[in-house]
Amino acid sequence: MVNTSVTLCGVRLDNPVIPASGTFGYGREFSRFYDIDCLGSFSFKGTTREARLGNPTPRIAECPGGMLNAVGLQNPGVEHVIAHELPEIAEYFHKPVMANVSGFSVDEYVEVCQKLDACDQVGWLEVNISCPNVHGGGMSFGTDPRMAAEVTRSVKAATTKPVIMKLSPNVRDIAEIAAACAEAGADAVSLINTLLGMRIDLHARKPLLANRTGGLSGSAILPLAVRMVYQVYEAVKIPIVGMGGVSCAEDVIEMMLAGATAVEVGAANLVNPYASRDIVEALPAAMEKYGIQDLNEIIGGAH
Repeated sequence: MVNTSVTLCGVRLDNPVIPASGTFGYGREFSRFYDIDCLGSFSFKGTTREARLGNPTPRIAECPGGMLNAVGLQNPGVEHVIAHELPEIAEYFHKPVMANVSGFSVDEYVEVCQKLDACDQVGWLEVNISCPNVHGGGMSFGTDPRMAAEVTRSVKAATTKPVIMKLSPNVRDIAEIAAACAEAGADAVSLINTLLGMRIDLHARKPLLANRTGGLSGSAILPLAVRMVYQVYEAVKIPIVGMGGVSCAEDVIEMMLAGATAVEVGAANLVNPYASRDIVEALPAAMEKYGIQDLNEIIGGAH
């Protein structure tokens, strides 16, 4: 019998598979398709202090090997999430969830993280300093090591639960950003978020997305994500949550060999609502195929 369980920042997961924020909502819709308790955890929709309608439409565009999105952090705000979404999640998911937090100032990150830190079902705070689809926040914190460290340090000082800093690939050196977060006290880092891209409407002769640019996700970015996880593993001693183009059990193993302790599944959930479940179910056979008895033994195994 193979061992699929891993431990992320002191919290045990039955398996390393975690649907990524923005692709799984609050789990409600997916719970109608299958028992989502089979997952290691899931990262719920990115949460800000105030409710946000997001960017104007169109804000989704398909492309070979993936998709572009410029949703713009649409969410009902942290108070609504605490009062309504978390109690509902508790009815159909019975494990700790990952709270994804976004902000437009250090103070907003701290306030939202403090409020979610007090919620029993939240196991980790995934602090998104990497969103490429909003103006005046998000990625601007994740492209400067000093700003990334300031957000990390401020959130850590105000919370008690593990803080995972979600990093942008749209930088010169992602390992430098990760090292700055680790030095500032981050318990883990997650990477990569989407890559900045664009499609152009040939008939209208203008960008397809109302936001002009959007974040590229899907299988096309897997090699880039694996490379960055590999680089960050050599730069920091804290756990890594790997993501970017993961769509099968073999991709999970590849991410873990590169250095990931757990693996998030993003765009695949939008193509196939059973994607994360299918990966969980296929993982033991994939492990046996490659002679793996315990996933913990392969973390960073490609180094």
